[in-house]
Amino acid sequence: MRGNARRATLTATLFCVLSLAAGDGRAQGNLRIGLGDDPDVLDPSLSRTYTARIVFAAVCDKLFDIDDKLSIVPQLALDHETSPDGKAVTIRLRPGVTFHDGEAFDAAAAKYSLDRHVGMKGSFRRPELASVETVEVVDPLTIRLRLKAPFSPLLAQLTDRAGMMVSSKAAEAAGDRFGLKPVCAGPYRFVERVQQDRIVVEKFPGYWNKDKVLIDRITYLPIVNATVRLATLRAGGLDLIERVLATDIKAVRDDPRLKLSKAVSLGWFGLLVNVGNGPKADNPLGKDARVRQAFALSLDREAINQVVFNGEFVPGNQWVNPQHAYYQAAFPVPRRDVARAKALLKEAGVSGRLAVDFMVSNTPEERAVAELVQGMAQEAGFDLKIRVTEVATALKLAESGDFQLYMNNWSGRSDPDGNSVIYQTCGAPQNMGHYCDKDIDAWHQQARAASDLAARKAIYEKITAKFLAEGWIVYLYHPQILIAHTDRLEGYAPMPDGLIRVIGLRLK
Repeated sequence: MRGNARRATLTATLFCVLSLAAGDGRAQGNLRIGLGDDPDVLDPSLSRTYTARIVFAAVCDKLFDIDDKLSIVPQLALDHETSPDGKAVTIRLRPGVTFHDGEAFDAAAAKYSLDRHVGMKGSFRRPELASVETVEVVDPLTIRLRLKAPFSPLLAQLTDRAGMMVSSKAAEAAGDRFGLKPVCAGPYRFVERVQQDRIVVEKFPGYWNKDKVLIDRITYLPIVNATVRLATLRAGGLDLIERVLATDIKAVRDDPRLKLSKAVSLGWFGLLVNVGNGPKADNPLGKDARVRQAFALSLDREAINQVVFNGEFVPGNQWVNPQHAYYQAAFPVPRRDVARAKALLKEAGVSGRLAVDFMVSNTPEERAVAELVQGMAQEAGFDLKIRVTEVATALKLAESGDFQLYMNNWSGRSDPDGNSVIYQTCGAPQNMGHYCDKDIDAWHQQARAASDLAARKAIYEKITAKFLAEGWIVYLYHPQILIAHTDRLEGYAPMPDGLIRVIGLRLK
């Protein structure tokens, strides 16, 4: 009965999605994109979700962007210059740019956006721009960022939401409701949003690079079930979907009407241990690094990759993937060692099976990974009690300390600072386990002040050595960014951040 009910639910969901997509979008000028979840608020200062970043890629241009080699390239900026002492960054802005409401983009507008990111109540961009002391208007098309100390990841931060520019007129009028109708300077302007149903944007005729915007309208459709997403794509109700399941790669490749793109993600997937956030940290896993080492040694990352992801993902034990310039080759992915894990548990005084509350987000792949982790850890002496929780609820519970072990992922940033500091330093926004080490904090500050790659990498080597041994995250793998689209769509190129760049896309 349960199987029949599940099939009926999937059929009904698919019928609704196909009806919506066909009703609003068979025209050549409408690109229909299937998202893995419904984005949170569409305000660059307040947003936290990956799918919101996908929508922002069409709506909100940034000062800088990245290319497929992770090089930083201008977008709303033309160029930049850093002072010899590293404490001032002067940015020259692109002329002739307007926001979607007709307001001019200039130095005053850039200052307003950056000040808003830093000063707005609840802004998640504040930590990303914490190094900025003041933003000065030098002339109508030039701003200067005065820094508290040299900060080498600054430009990388400005390639994401911290670098997105918003209309001051619209933002002042809307206040904290700006995210309901964002007004930016991207190739597409916001039209409408129906929560849990669709987000619609249309081509902005005043865009500075309008000759390369070749599609009239984009409709984003949140379809949580990956099977339904793919079925809708194959049935013609979508043109592109993100987060294809690794187990569906063969189905995509076998369909002559579909194309698959792959890129190793900048992000990571790991297991977070509560080491200091409330009463649930008071257990051997949270209090003893030897127990965390034992837990890590009980896991076979390559087996997880093969069983759940058909060998398509990249096993990892660091916050950057093995292709990244800052990857620490001296710390390769460790082999599974159950005997060593048992010895460490004994050394830590753990006898019998160690029960652990294991919170897992309610997605098919995460549940599959959790069950494998549970089985592997059991052989070493851990008794993981899986608690399946909805994604948004799990994040809130983790922030409040209601977990001992939590399966989590980070979508990734081009600079290693963006993958590490936010999780590893004392009091950082994503440091839900309340891990705190003064050496780690100090080394991160040193890495931020260094501009030379070799010098920074040497500092990260020290961080890696200590954090892998004593930290609160067990890194498991780096996903492949799997995106499928119909052969009607031309010009799509995969990017390592997984975001869908719309410039140059064309529908046949």
